[in-house]
Amino acid sequence: MRHAFSTRGRDTAADLGPTSAPETADAPALRMQGAALGYGDRRLWSGLDLDLRPGEFLAVLGANGSGKTSLLRAILGLQPLTGGSLQVAGRPAHRGSRAIGYVPQQRRLDPATPLRARDVVRQGVDGHRWGVALPGRAGWDAVDAALAQVGASLFADMPVGLLSGGEQQRVRVAQAIVSDPALLLCDEPLLSLDLRSQRTVTALVDRRRREHGTAVVFVTHEINPVLPFVDRVLYLAGDRFRVGTVDEVLTSATLSELFGTRVEVIRSSGRLLVAGVPETPEHTHHPQDVNQ
Repeated sequence: MRHAFSTRGRDTAADLGPTSAPETADAPALRMQGAALGYGDRRLWSGLDLDLRPGEFLAVLGANGSGKTSLLRAILGLQPLTGGSLQVAGRPAHRGSRAIGYVPQQRRLDPATPLRARDVVRQGVDGHRWGVALPGRAGWDAVDAALAQVGASLFADMPVGLLSGGEQQRVRVAQAIVSDPALLLCDEPLLSLDLRSQRTVTALVDRRRREHGTAVVFVTHEINPVLPFVDRVLYLAGDRFRVGTVDEVLTSATLSELFGTRVEVIRSSGRLLVAGVPETPEHTHHPQDVNQ
């Protein structure tokens, strides 16, 4: 494997260490080769090579506007790359892929929402979100199994709008895994959750990937809740990036080189504090605890 920086005005890679998993007999859950994405004259990132192994947990970090959500849209087949290729479980990315489960940001549902928790999970079976329908009883059996996996069986028949934020997010995780995906995409799933619910959601995602070999792409501003589970980090910054382990990427030297200015990474009691990220239109971080 090798680490790579994409650079302004040219698509080059520095041989600084590993970034992709070795070849195996089975297709990677996610493979990106020379991937590039941009809008008009603005390039988000380019030259991204990444193989994500079954069961691997990848955290995606970066400022607002660095292309984190666009990356997920590309994997979901909703946004075409501007260069390179992208495959999910050995097939080109496409809309409605049953190989993908998707956990969105936590947003409280209207208390008057009539759907039960099991009805929301069933949408992941019937193809209302990502996936293809399963018929009749087989579909409901899959729903019951997914609810059990996330510890939501006790409130399966409750109106989803009456559940707490943490309970609603359990239901969203169940919806994402009901089709038994090879790849689980998590788009800021910890937002608006208290610390206990953050721990619950990350533990559920970790359990899923360990027991079922589901690869995880976890977009977050809050690295500390997922720090114990992360195998590798993809850090996006303007039109540059870095891929590697936490110890390789989240260091003062690496982030300073990535941003082109002095950045401090402080480790304290098992937590990370990042300070000095520049405040520019492309880099909108403020000096902060990554887990604020």
